[in-house]
Amino acid sequence: MADKSRKGRLRMMSISTVIPNLITVLALCSGLTGIRFAVHERWEFAVGAIGLAAILDTLDGRMARLLKGQSRFGAELDSLSDFISFGVAPALILFFWSTDVLGGFGWMSVLFFSTCMALRLARFNTKLDDLDPKPFAARFFSGVPAPAAAGLACLPIILSFEMDFEILRTPQIVIGWLVIIGLMMVSSLPTYSFKGTKLPQKLVIPIFLIGGIFIAGALTEPWIALAALIFCYLLSIPLSFRSYRKLMKLH
Repeated sequence: MADKSRKGRLRMMSISTVIPNLITVLALCSGLTGIRFAVHERWEFAVGAIGLAAILDTLDGRMARLLKGQSRFGAELDSLSDFISFGVAPALILFFWSTDVLGGFGWMSVLFFSTCMALRLARFNTKLDDLDPKPFAARFFSGVPAPAAAGLACLPIILSFEMDFEILRTPQIVIGWLVIIGLMMVSSLPTYSFKGTKLPQKLVIPIFLIGGIFIAGALTEPWIALAALIFCYLLSIPLSFRSYRKLMKLH
């Protein structure tokens, strides 16, 4: 009887719910395709597929809110997509690119990063049910979020596209980097969510100018622009920690 009820709900799913979920499925497919590119050693396409998955991951939530198509099904699908696209795919890409020469030790880094991603997503989902969140909670994530963690994990390979530094491909360094990012995901380190952030009016024009410069850079030197964006995110982490502590003292 319960199965029939669930099937009925799925049959009656509205277009406003289907569209965001379709975008989520595309993000999942993009992440999986990144693994395929890595198997064939097409590294730029592999990283590009993860980047596309991140863009789609941003769009599906916004589309769901715009169409008022949020659903429990969509939230669960989004978590599964995030786990594959940002937890499994980046770790496997780096494994094929660098750490597979260490055999079991290289594989352990894949397992560690992916497990940290699963734990991070599970914690995020349980916090959605928090009935007494702090008034500024929407402005921060607890730990590094999934898409940002994927970008950080891929930083060595992104830098290698523009720099002929063999050290970037050193398996021990890549493993250490994956472990650090994994720990940052499951930590309680406050990081900006940027969703609830309100900019002072005097900063609007400078932000638009910076955005225009970034877009121009992304069109001409995409890997340099992406690396710069990732470094900017890294620099924002100490700032978010400081901002969070100030707000905690006020509340």
